[in-house]
Amino acid sequence: MTTNITTAPATSPNQLRVEFERLHGDWDERLQALLDLDPRMFAVHAGLVGVAHRQGVLSEKIRHLVHLAVAAAATHLYGPGTERHVRGALKAGATEHEVAEVLQLCGTLGIHAHNVGGAILEKVLRETGNIPQEPAPLSERQQELQDLFTARRGFWHEDFEQLLRLDPDLFEAYCEYSGLPWTDGVLEPKVKEFIYIAFDVAATHLHRPGIEQHFRNALRHGATPDELLAVLQIASTLGTHGVLEGALTMALVRAHGADASEQE
Repeated sequence: MTTNITTAPATSPNQLRVEFERLHGDWDERLQALLDLDPRMFAVHAGLVGVAHRQGVLSEKIRHLVHLAVAAAATHLYGPGTERHVRGALKAGATEHEVAEVLQLCGTLGIHAHNVGGAILEKVLRETGNIPQEPAPLSERQQELQDLFTARRGFWHEDFEQLLRLDPDLFEAYCEYSGLPWTDGVLEPKVKEFIYIAFDVAATHLHRPGIEQHFRNALRHGATPDELLAVLQIASTLGTHGVLEGALTMALVRAHGADASEQE
């Protein structure tokens, strides 16, 4: 039975660090700052961020890649986490191409601006008489683009319909951008879906249509329920990033004084 470090009796700060390093394989100044600030806070932090690691449903490499998606996504842009998990993924055996593919997958997040905003724009344009009440049939080019997307990605979602109707040029560019990992990628399909799920479900985004679609896609590509739960476990640690940054700031203030930055 795996020992939960948050409930181990009389765990000293040094023991907490040793166990964390054993489980995660790294240590940095933010973790040290939190441990110095309050060992109890560190213990529960370690308990939360360690769930997916202790269960071991996902390999170490895949865990780092999922963590990277949470940190590097445009809705979070957590630099320390991005660096930590790029290094961790490479150390765990990921190739540079695999890491780059995760970043490319994260880049697709921006299209949600059109998925959400375009649907609202289309509604307003219909209400104001700027476009017909009923959508026109797809043009030959639009149908070809829809077929291309579906062939590459294996699905079609209604959120893309208004984008295809209103702005086929953007849709074509997005189709090429989002399709690259699927035509020339190295990660297996279910892992690509883990990446989409990670940034869609993250507390800084919470894009419900994408979460549901990519759950379905992942299962279709062979993912297990436990694997999907592990992705959620990792995404659920996002809130701890603010704690780590705050602890480091407090350590710097303690070392240099509250007015140090104003005097420089």
